[in-house]
Amino acid sequence: MTTTAAATTVLVTGANKGLGREAVRRFATMGWRVLLAARDVERGSAAIRELAAEGLHADFVPMDITSDESVQAAVDLVRTHTRHLDVLVNNAGVGAPATPPGETRAADVGVVFETNVVGTIRVTNAFLPLLQAGENPRIVMVSSGMGSIATMTDPASAGLAPPALGYPASKAALNMITSQYARALPGIRINAVDPGYTATDLTAHRGFQTVTEGTDAIVDLADIDATGPTGGFFDRSGRTPW
Repeated sequence: MTTTAAATTVLVTGANKGLGREAVRRFATMGWRVLLAARDVERGSAAIRELAAEGLHADFVPMDITSDESVQAAVDLVRTHTRHLDVLVNNAGVGAPATPPGETRAADVGVVFETNVVGTIRVTNAFLPLLQAGENPRIVMVSSGMGSIATMTDPASAGLAPPALGYPASKAALNMITSQYARALPGIRINAVDPGYTATDLTAHRGFQTVTEGTDAIVDLADIDATGPTGGFFDRSGRTPW
């Protein structure tokens, strides 16, 4: 079963392009109230105008997930739009060069973790009161198959990507964070998704999936009801290994 579209308010982070932008478009076509969050005001505003040209509405929320002040300002702004939040999609994230582990600087890994892990925690905790004010709150963490230890250690996946530290480790951490939030907050459906190898800026548009295919799992997990799964890891085909 799915939720009632007319009653749903969703906020998507990192949503001015790529998977976030497509998720916003799809939620808007479902009739949801959509809040498009992005760090860059110019690009975020441009995304809003592009959606309007398609006959779709979304509201822009400036937010840099690496800044406490920016995230709190975003919460305050969202409160002017709604008294509760039904869905939070933690999509904002950064990639990292595929530097061999032995040549990777600790500081470079820290930069990736600051956005992909610490930033996600910052946003999630800041928006928890608004989520808990809703009847069926959901959180979708946009992770990656590169964060799956089972996948990355499977001999069949040996050619999937060269060994690297920053990005895969940050997504593995995000998966663990998802499981712990789900354990701690049984009243919220909290799941991680692997979009798959999708043609976005993060993959230099080498991915074989379209952004629509890449957002299938995001949309599916955002639209579950109170009997839906929590604490799981999913791709567009269903559950996927941690």
